Amino acid sequence: MMALDDPRAPLRAYGIAAGAVALTVAVRWSLEPWLDHRAPYLLFVLPVLAAASFRGVGPSLCAAFLGLIAGGAFGGGGLTEPHALAEAAIYLMIAGGIILCGREVDRLRARSSVNTKPSSDPTPQMSSLAAQLNLLIDSAAEYAIYMIDPDGRVLTWNRGAERLKGWAEAEIVGRDVAVFYPKDARQAGRLRASLTRAANEGKVEEEDWLLRKDGSEFLAHVSTTALHDDTGALIGFSKVLRDITDQRAAEKALEASANHLRSILSTVPDAMIVINERGAILSFSAAAERLFGCAEGDLLGKNVSCLMPSPDRQQHDGYIERYLTTGERKVIGLGRVVVGQRRDGTTFPMELSVGEASGFGPRVFTGFVRDLTERQRTQARVEELQAELIHIARVSGMGAMASTLAHELNQPITAVANYVEAVRDLLAHPDPDDFPMIREALGDAAGQALRAGHIVRRLRAFVARGEVEKTVEALAPVLHEAAAMGLMGPRDGGLEVVFELDPAVDRVLIDKVQIQQVVINLARNGFEAMAGGARPTVWIRSAADGPASVRVTVADNGPGVAPDLADRLFTAFVSTKADGMGLGLSICRTIVEANGGRLWYSPRPGGGAEFHFTLVKADMEQADGR
Repeated sequence: MMALDDPRAPLRAYGIAAGAVALTVAVRWSLEPWLDHRAPYLLFVLPVLAAASFRGVGPSLCAAFLGLIAGGAFGGGGLTEPHALAEAAIYLMIAGGIILCGREVDRLRARSSVNTKPSSDPTPQMSSLAAQLNLLIDSAAEYAIYMIDPDGRVLTWNRGAERLKGWAEAEIVGRDVAVFYPKDARQAGRLRASLTRAANEGKVEEEDWLLRKDGSEFLAHVSTTALHDDTGALIGFSKVLRDITDQRAAEKALEASANHLRSILSTVPDAMIVINERGAILSFSAAAERLFGCAEGDLLGKNVSCLMPSPDRQQHDGYIERYLTTGERKVIGLGRVVVGQRRDGTTFPMELSVGEASGFGPRVFTGFVRDLTERQRTQARVEELQAELIHIARVSGMGAMASTLAHELNQPITAVANYVEAVRDLLAHPDPDDFPMIREALGDAAGQALRAGHIVRRLRAFVARGEVEKTVEALAPVLHEAAAMGLMGPRDGGLEVVFELDPAVDRVLIDKVQIQQVVINLARNGFEAMAGGARPTVWIRSAADGPASVRVTVADNGPGVAPDLADRLFTAFVSTKADGMGLGLSICRTIVEANGGRLWYSPRPGGGAEFHFTLVKADMEQADGR
């Protein structure tokens, strides 16, 4: 016991506590091959007990803290695993009880130090300390702690053992511990084998099925430590065990759930990519590996922008930062058709749906990707077939129209010809008496000509009449989808598409499919005009055009349009292409006008062409009425 009047005594006490922990670390290290990270904190209770008994509260706290660090190191996983956290908590609870007992012992020492005649009989103090230690052991309600003699008979029994196994102390003390084991385990001699191993190795930790008093079985984690006296003779074993039935069942259920989820994700046809809020890839499914041609191991930790072409690659981090700052959703929870890039550099259209998960851990985003390449090929083939059918229908319609025109115009044209021939014959030998007849014939010819014109106008109005189904749409997704669908091939050919969209004018009243056809036609015209040029680029812009309109511009850096053709670009059968029919821009103008706008051309500053068209801006009442 340290001298209270020695000023260096506290420092020596802390040193002794630290030395005791270091000695325990050495012992625990030597037993590591047999213990293998199990019960990492058990031995470090001893230096706490020694410090609390002989060195005071401060050194015992120091020993407890050092033991917590050392036990965590021997545990292998730190405090990140649930079972490791539980063992650390139990260690701290036991250490705290020991320290409280040690504090009480110090108080008793201080009281005895003021007595001029200290008792020569330490038995009462030792009995009190033993009683307090028994209370500490009994307080470990989640652990069964008991001792057995070398023959396997129970010597001591704590409250935790009573609660866990069902036997009261009076019932079980003196009985053979074989009563805790099922019949097959007793016949196999597992108990004796465990005690023999503990006697030889010093300590054994294992999991085994044990019996309660009522005959029910439970899975227990059992720690058996051999106890020796000062001469090294075996005097018994200490047993510390806890019920892990529910823990193992929960672990198996969690593992089964994880395996089920992995099975689902490995077979789902859509690619799945999980990223964190910095854009780093956390998970990459098997379907994603097949779609992008990249292995998961090569992409984990990399920025997801590596799966995107320019300019999305450079702008993606800005999208995430803007969402985290403003909460404005562009793709999350909405879905959009975008362009992806495979490992070999080729691009493809894909449908992207992104979900967000946030809770106690870091925020993550899960993206599901569906390849639209085959769908668009099918759609393109269907459109080709439809175009052929439309062409046939147009030829048939033109034949029908020609027949109708021939039928309808035959009579007035014949009448005009007859009247004109009659006037010609009368004027061959002019006679003043024939002038009234000539005037009448010319008037009838003029009437028949007007009738022919009326027939043509009526047929033209019939042909031109059409209806469009308008809805309120977000302009940005319409333009992005049109570029993704119409420029898949050109993007692979080096075309760069730049979007400059004004978010303040995003709602328009349009026929979505028709307007996308206009954008696709204008963008592809621009790409074809830039064939063979350096760094072909198409710009797609949107901006306000007055209080009720939105102007969309499709520009390119090609050679532009010859001035002699600029005024006739939108006339049917006028084309700047060698093999063009000259109907595309005429049809685009008809579509835009049917949607309430207008279409025009202007040269692009710096070279190239710009096509502008206006759309009707949707007000809030229209948007709410969708």
